[in-house]
Amino acid sequence: MSTELNLLTYSVALLFVLIMIQALAGVFKNGSKVMAGNRDSLPPDSVWMARTKRVVANHIENLAVFAPIVLVAALARISNQWTVLGAQLFFYSRLAHAIIYLAGWPWIRAVAWTVGLVGIVLIFLALFGILQ
Repeated sequence: MSTELNLLTYSVALLFVLIMIQALAGVFKNGSKVMAGNRDSLPPDSVWMARTKRVVANHIENLAVFAPIVLVAALARISNQWTVLGAQLFFYSRLAHAIIYLAGWPWIRAVAWTVGLVGIVLIFLALFGILQ
């Protein structure tokens, strides 16, 4: 498997970890009995619970752009220093972003998000033959 596909797999694994953190936050706040129910009458989210929901949603949104472009590159058999660097930037920035987001650190979170975006752009540019 290519480096890019490995990093896509790691990015999906990170999503799974973030979902587990979100689920555990719900259980700790509301109890397992409430969380196993239909959840129609949940109390408002705590700051931590809301943050876990936002980090999961943000990761899903970014995976929705990263995954297809990595899969297109794999199908087109395009893998070079730029696609590898782009995938590395994406994954490690998303890992940093998740930690920073959950810790509640402002401003630096946006830097991590931007680095991930740069990674995606590098892969796009390699696909279009601009970076070879």
